[in-house]
Amino acid sequence: MENPEVTVSSCSAHDDENLCSYKRHSSVSQEGLLEDQLRRKLKFFFMNPCEKFWARGRKPWKLGIQLLKIVMVTVQLVVFGLSNQMVVAFKEENTIAFKHLFLKGYMDRMDDTYAVYTQTDVYDQIFFAINQYLQLPNISVGNHAYEKRGEEETPLAVCQQFYKRGIICPGNDTFDIDPEIVTDCLYIEPTTSLDNATMGKHNLNFTLDFPRLVAVQLMFNLKAINLQTVRHHELPDCYDFTLRIVFDNKAHSGRIKISLDNDIAIRECKDWHVSGSIQKNTHYMMIFDAFVILTCLASLILCTRSVIKGIWLQREFVSFFLYYYKKEVSFSDQMEFVNGWYILIIVSDVLTIVGSTLKMEIQAKSLTSYDVCSILLGISTMLVWLGVIRYLGFFQKYNVRISWDLHIVASHPNTASSITQCNEVLLLCCYDLPGLLFLWMDCTGTIPCQVSHSEHGF
Repeated sequence: MENPEVTVSSCSAHDDENLCSYKRHSSVSQEGLLEDQLRRKLKFFFMNPCEKFWARGRKPWKLGIQLLKIVMVTVQLVVFGLSNQMVVAFKEENTIAFKHLFLKGYMDRMDDTYAVYTQTDVYDQIFFAINQYLQLPNISVGNHAYEKRGEEETPLAVCQQFYKRGIICPGNDTFDIDPEIVTDCLYIEPTTSLDNATMGKHNLNFTLDFPRLVAVQLMFNLKAINLQTVRHHELPDCYDFTLRIVFDNKAHSGRIKISLDNDIAIRECKDWHVSGSIQKNTHYMMIFDAFVILTCLASLILCTRSVIKGIWLQREFVSFFLYYYKKEVSFSDQMEFVNGWYILIIVSDVLTIVGSTLKMEIQAKSLTSYDVCSILLGISTMLVWLGVIRYLGFFQKYNVRISWDLHIVASHPNTASSITQCNEVLLLCCYDLPGLLFLWMDCTGTIPCQVSHSEHGF
């Protein structure tokens, strides 16, 4: 009896690991076995969750985690949004209050038209703001206070900016000017006693040279505590307000525009104590956030593992074709093994984990990065909801439905209206959410499973 033909191949150090494996097992029978094994791997890899469940009884864990994550991150974003709404409202209401306190005769929605036209009105506005600042503890209905640096309260600064030299004679059509800007400041301590009188030109050595005047700025700092969050079982934040009242005379047109700018910084309070159940509610929310982090971490691990498995199978497939068929697999075919939905979910999980960590720090009053946390949680929630479309694509009738809906969104008559299109996509996701539960019932065998074979699966 003749011995079976055995082909011995050597592997160089530069050969791929999978290619070396094929060279060692290059008999005809082994070639057919390897091809059959690779075909089975490819078939299972490109199955969707329902097919994998019916083929090997493999539970669609990633699908279940995504369903749970959609609910959790949406609830988390809504809760944080309600909390952040109080922060935004507190900022806006304080800015409006400061305009009514420090701008004489101010009325709502007159920011663009608020101006003075006479020298007397300029002085009146300046000294009105100074007097209101000195009397603030007695007139403000809010819990505003002066900023302290050590034991001393920070003063109010009255700074005027003017040209270094300026002799202007419009009647003779002549002028002599040095455009260099000079700044002269006067500081007024909050402890200055008015003795039941008002501050005026007779109290301060303060005059304005209007022909050379460019601008006048009143700058001062105030502090406040947002106590309304206590009613919503949240710890309050401390706020620093850096206020600047600007009298703009750059145009020298006879109209000096007045504006109030409020730069707001949120800080953790140094020493606080709240009685009652607020601490328990804070702890419950932090436990919920921790559970969100664990869920996203599990999703991140599973999706990363799937991506790595896809890359390994891609390399094996490329090596098989190169050795047995002497052909190179095109780049587009290789990218079929890299599921973009996995990448989308991984990015969403990373953003959710970072955003949830920031949210826990904010609730513990260790950080006050409300804006950064809002951006992270908002983007991550948007990506999670976009992933809903991927799961509904497993179901053939939903796949047709989504293709039609997305076609409608893409063909919106005003393509520049991105906000409208985003709203339509969000409504699409919300409207089709029951399909996810239907898909879950399909994959667990509750009802017969009829799926589209055109999508890659989990």
